[in-house]
Amino acid sequence: MKPGVLAAPPALPPVLRPTAFVLAVAGFLGALVLLLMYAGTSEATGIDAVLVDALAWSDDPWWTIAVVIDFVGEPLGSIVVMVLFLGACLYFRRLRTAIAGVVSVVLTVGLTSGLKPLTGRFIHGEFLSYPSGHTGFVTALTFTVALGFFGRLRAAWASTLLVFVVVLAGAAMGWAQVTMGAHYPTDTLGGFGVALAVVPVAALLTDKWSSRRTIP
Repeated sequence: MKPGVLAAPPALPPVLRPTAFVLAVAGFLGALVLLLMYAGTSEATGIDAVLVDALAWSDDPWWTIAVVIDFVGEPLGSIVVMVLFLGACLYFRRLRTAIAGVVSVVLTVGLTSGLKPLTGRFIHGEFLSYPSGHTGFVTALTFTVALGFFGRLRAAWASTLLVFVVVLAGAAMGWAQVTMGAHYPTDTLGGFGVALAVVPVAALLTDKWSSRRTIP
């Protein structure tokens, strides 16, 4: 392989940088505000009380669908998804996207895990719930993939598709977590926000680091 193979294509394409960082700022602020609002609480109040009743679809086939979606964020399911992701990146020679994906997922899962005891929010009286790691994992990976594969489209199309698929992925996992009673709706929004804040930064740092590396 020629030297500088890690230089392209980028994990954070220039055409998507403005949209990505708008999402990052919104995600950071949203997660922070929710953390401050719900720290130390243990009941569904306000918007959570309304959304739990609206989103908890416990009848089949919805329960089965929720279980399948939830599996993606479980240890075994996340390993399978990450293997498929890395395989696709290698096949399409998206090395930067692969690196950014691993970094983003590790940071997002680490942050959501670390913020749980810091926030001290409980569900069912004993389980730390804010923010949702499942939602953060799926959002981070989807965000990374979208950045890596939509970068060659025109700006308007690329940004629209980016926002659409990221919101769809986060909403699907968030709904599954609420339906299964694992999280309050605002917990899932918190996990979503953490992922939004992490991915653009991880992708940008990956690009900067990779631009200085070569493969003989």
